[in-house]
Amino acid sequence: MQALTIGKVRGLQRCATPRGAISVLALDHRNNLRRVLHPENPDATSPSELTALKLEIVRAVAPASTAVLLDPEFGAAQALAEGGLGAATGLVVALEATGYTGEPTARRSELLAGWGVAKAKRMGADAAKLLVYYHPQAPTAAAIERLVRDVAGACADHDLALFLEVLTYAPDSAKGKLTGTARREAVVEAARRLTPLGGDVLKAEFPADVEADERAWAEACTELTEASAVPWVLLSAGVGYDTYLRQVAVACQAGAAGVAAGRAVWKEVTSLAGAERRAFLSDVARVRMARVTALCDALARPWTAGHSPQPVDETWYRSYDAPQGG
Repeated sequence: MQALTIGKVRGLQRCATPRGAISVLALDHRNNLRRVLHPENPDATSPSELTALKLEIVRAVAPASTAVLLDPEFGAAQALAEGGLGAATGLVVALEATGYTGEPTARRSELLAGWGVAKAKRMGADAAKLLVYYHPQAPTAAAIERLVRDVAGACADHDLALFLEVLTYAPDSAKGKLTGTARREAVVEAARRLTPLGGDVLKAEFPADVEADERAWAEACTELTEASAVPWVLLSAGVGYDTYLRQVAVACQAGAAGVAAGRAVWKEVTSLAGAERRAFLSDVARVRMARVTALCDALARPWTAGHSPQPVDETWYRSYDAPQGG
């Protein structure tokens, strides 16, 4: 069990149920959302269109989650400014630029220019999120490890909890998409290598193929739990809602602390408008999110099982140093 500073404890408390289950509504999508809204010409998607969609989703679905993950460009400050994100809902803000640079077999993740941990803390975020593309055998692996270590250090300086999201990929173009044993090994090994470098919650891919049986799912999720040095939550990766519910149940019973649920909850809304969009959000997406949250609260391993507060006595504030950077 790791001892967390008091600011990180408070941040994770704000992002979880009273029992300690995490159910984040993931809505930090940028380039991939542009492609969904205007597949014929993603560049035609305007900033105002992205922001309006995100705010509609936040208003309708956020109350059924424990926290919302938003980007600094089109969602986070806008949701706070309009009051759509209620005081009872935590806020997680992304740090990275959307997408990756470099070759598909040697991907590089970068921080969003002009943004960083200090600004996320200053705006009132309860936690930050860093997404990295990683494979242990990729030539960029060492650079990604340095990035994780640096961002985790900045979050420590500012006493801000960090969600570390890891997306794996094949470092050999001849192998195509990772599947089967290769997928499981990459997801588990990424957790084993990256979580000791920093971060407080791992935002992980499902470590098994959808086509595998639930026994294989459970074995893979248990292996991921054992490999991760911190609590982990399951991202949805665009799978269908019913499949995601099954994955969530298996993952939580195998040790996951909850979820960061995105397109599985709200993806149909991108093809709707006006009254149809509002009806879908209130009658379908919000119900889906509420069901996911209830499932996590019933089955998840609380984040407090992996973290505890640092000892606090009457002199704790004397050594509670000001941030050094970030």
